[in-house]
Amino acid sequence: MWNEGILLMTTAASVGVLHTLLGPDHYLPFIFMARSLRWSRTRTLLVTLACGLGHVLASVILGLIGLGFGLAVSRLELIESARCQVAAWLLVAFGLAYAAWGLRRAHRHRPHAHLHAHPDGLVHVHEHVHEAGHVHVHAATPASGQIKRLTPWILFTIFVFGPCEVLVPLFMYPAARNNTGTAIGVTVVFALATLATMCAAVLVGQMGLERLRLARLERYTHALAGTAVACCGFAIQLLGL
Repeated sequence: MWNEGILLMTTAASVGVLHTLLGPDHYLPFIFMARSLRWSRTRTLLVTLACGLGHVLASVILGLIGLGFGLAVSRLELIESARCQVAAWLLVAFGLAYAAWGLRRAHRHRPHAHLHAHPDGLVHVHEHVHEAGHVHVHAATPASGQIKRLTPWILFTIFVFGPCEVLVPLFMYPAARNNTGTAIGVTVVFALATLATMCAAVLVGQMGLERLRLARLERYTHALAGTAVACCGFAIQLLGL
């Protein structure tokens, strides 16, 4: 029994790392959102951890419900698959909406060039951005702030809907045999492996993206981030990642 528990927990750790690395939705949304919204590394890791916990615990709760109602693993896998479809389309919808908002914002922030004449006769071209000249200040600022506040909650909701299909059979096998200790151990090991891998991948990606200078494309970071998030959703939906 002890050897079986060790085997299950070792499997849980390995699967936790692999399923996270093979699923770009586990880290790319956080990397690109952190860049576009200028999150600190601490805030980025906190959002990642919260979403990862919701991702894991939602599947544990579903497994407990399945045990309570005597549902087979195959039945639960159908439910998890349906949740995966919902999560993927939510990711696509959020990404496209965010990209559209980013394009609108980039259009408002487009640079303008004007001739600037000095009293001494010197004339030069002065390029600047004057969003406030086109958009009322009270109409633009609250929207940006609301986007920044809502984004972590939207990501959290999507990850709660997004299943950890591989966790359900690993958790239910010992739980169905009334081996509570092993079931808890498998869940904790899987969660730690998943969260650690998510945080490591996000941190490395964030550090790398911070070094990338986009120059004139900088004002399109929101649109690019939204596009990347939508692509993650399409990858899950079409490629089964």
